[in-house]
Amino acid sequence: MSKRRLGSVRPPKRCRSDMDNISTSDIVIINGNSHPDLANMVAERMGLKNGGCSVFHKSNRETIVEISDSVRGKDIYIIQTGTKDANNNIMELLIMAYACKTSSARSIVGVIPYLPYSKQCKMRKRGCIVSKLLAKMMCTSGLTHIITMDLHQKEIQGFFDIPVDNLRASPFLLQYIQESIPDYRNSVIVARNPGVAKKANSYAERLRLGLAVIHGEQKEAESDEVDGRYSPPPTRNSTPQHAPISSSNRQRTTSVSVGVPEHICKVKPPLTIVGDVNGRIAIMVDDLIDDVQAFVAAAEMLKENGACKIYVLATHGLLSSDAPRLLDESPIDEIVVTNTIPHEIQKLQCHKIKTIDISILIAEAIRRIHNKESMSYLFRNVTLED
Repeated sequence: MSKRRLGSVRPPKRCRSDMDNISTSDIVIINGNSHPDLANMVAERMGLKNGGCSVFHKSNRETIVEISDSVRGKDIYIIQTGTKDANNNIMELLIMAYACKTSSARSIVGVIPYLPYSKQCKMRKRGCIVSKLLAKMMCTSGLTHIITMDLHQKEIQGFFDIPVDNLRASPFLLQYIQESIPDYRNSVIVARNPGVAKKANSYAERLRLGLAVIHGEQKEAESDEVDGRYSPPPTRNSTPQHAPISSSNRQRTTSVSVGVPEHICKVKPPLTIVGDVNGRIAIMVDDLIDDVQAFVAAAEMLKENGACKIYVLATHGLLSSDAPRLLDESPIDEIVVTNTIPHEIQKLQCHKIKTIDISILIAEAIRRIHNKESMSYLFRNVTLED
């Protein structure tokens, strides 16, 4: 069986020749301060020059955007990803989009490889769904289309009133497993918690490998946080008056003794591995690596259960705080992430971090949107679990 079939979708290899079909007179690529290296790589792959846009901050931290080239009647592609400075990244993107809108640009496409606040897409306690607010702000600023990659929850696309293309990095990660992990046939795909089981199962099916799931948490999971809407009812001695119930229905009706019954608290068991990893190469997959304590705890458990090597693969490598130090001291042998987020400093602090370049995928997506071609090729053989 060929590796091409096992890895399903390979990144398109014909982007360089296809870029010749782009009319350079009506397309402009600009970027903010979040990831200029990625923007330059995308522009270079498309045979274009990065547009003249200067984004800087005044002494009072206000953001100033100056676009030197004319954008009237042109298609603008703003490359701006999310980093640890998420709030500044967002404001730069909004101001750049609004500046293009007021300068009569024909279309304004936001290329946001990592969408900030994407983990805040559910109601928590008495908070709010921040990613919904962010989507409204982006639509209001003038963006007409969004290109992003591996959203934390695919339902976030429904928050936007404009088209959203959620690209997949899985073909690149699958190819890395096949070509760069020795004896990958002796591997097992590991989900570090049940929430990642669908993604891990998709990888396991494509590579024809086994699957293991780590059950239990050292800390409270997102889904178990107490929602503020579950306020306890007032305790009263008096029982409420109900409408009379017929004798036949009374036999099939069960009532509680006092008031509304309380929710039974979930008790998380200690970390347990469901699946066999003894003597195998363990490959953990996820969409984001930020705080790495959960990955380190999972790796320690895998090592205790006999895993010979441990890899961690993810699309976005935010690697906040002291993540590089913790990863360097952990049993993890290699951490593989894409360059959706800049992490050059973290790579200097931890030699285990490897990077996969996905600029060719973003360049192909821009080319297809600009030429009004179908995007289905980029999603071929991609399932809902990816």
